Amino acid sequence: MKGKNNREYNLKIDAPFYANLPDAAKEAKRIQDLGFDGLYTLEGSWDPFLPLALATEHAPLLDIATAVAIAFPRNPMHTAYQAWDLQKFSRGKFTLGLGSQIKTHIEKRFGTDFHPPASRMRDYIQALKSIFKCWQEGSKLDYQGEFYRHTLMTPMFNPGENEFGVPSITMGALGPKMTEVAGEVADGLIVHPFNNEFFVRENTLPALDLGIEKSDRDRSDISLNVHAIVITGESEEEMNDARDSVKKLLGFYGSTPAYLAPMDSIGYGALQPELNQLSKKGKWNELGEAIDEGFLEAFCVEGEPSDLASKLINRHGGYADRIGLYAPYNVSDNIWRQLLSDLKD
Repeated sequence: MKGKNNREYNLKIDAPFYANLPDAAKEAKRIQDLGFDGLYTLEGSWDPFLPLALATEHAPLLDIATAVAIAFPRNPMHTAYQAWDLQKFSRGKFTLGLGSQIKTHIEKRFGTDFHPPASRMRDYIQALKSIFKCWQEGSKLDYQGEFYRHTLMTPMFNPGENEFGVPSITMGALGPKMTEVAGEVADGLIVHPFNNEFFVRENTLPALDLGIEKSDRDRSDISLNVHAIVITGESEEEMNDARDSVKKLLGFYGSTPAYLAPMDSIGYGALQPELNQLSKKGKWNELGEAIDEGFLEAFCVEGEPSDLASKLINRHGGYADRIGLYAPYNVSDNIWRQLLSDLKD
């Protein structure tokens, strides 16, 4: 598809995979039949890895990914085994997407260490890559980092060479330090859905380039996966319902202090503490009411089904390699089919 500069775009389009285990096979087939290139799991109220095994078994044409699995509660060795198995079972279609979560969840929900997150994530990914190299190339495992140490790999516990190659590792990041780490050690960056074009171009991409400069790579070696919140519908009622759902989602994201930077970049920084106070008082419905039209336009791509593809390309086509569509409401299969057809036209 061509964008506003008449440039050709060949983006991969991914669907969120919300299915739990009993529904995973059926939902994966549906996503494949609609024409998506891949699907990704989020770590919410279920495990992000297990449904992917069913997805790739029943929809083998799809790329599969975690986007993201929370890194710090999992030991790198544990994560490595899961990634290795999924890479084999999917015949090379798996991508390991990792994220840090926020301090409160890591320390209070998972009960483990968080600080310093960027340095810890760098160490985590370097540990993973050392483990992968040991298995794939037969080299001695001798990783001794600041937070993780892996120095033993006996034949009984070595899965051996993966005929489909080493899994790619992508990183979810928002702040400059974590984004720089992605450019330095990961194979790709997952751009958080709570974002706007100005912040991506003025903050995310420069930080990513700083990390790339530290490695022996260039931008073409890094996959940029943008998760985009979309608003659409086949009627005025559906559009209004979609807008209300997205406003609630944006209000929830905005209530978290860690997400201040994208808001502040376009003049909405003062709204963040207001949203935070609403969340502390349990006034969840009022979070959405605080999101105005300017905020909605900056953080989302909104349009009728026939217009949505061109708007996504104009917003993200200049820097994205993959777009993960994010719609926190029911969208008809007809809309998805039209959008995917338009994007690949």
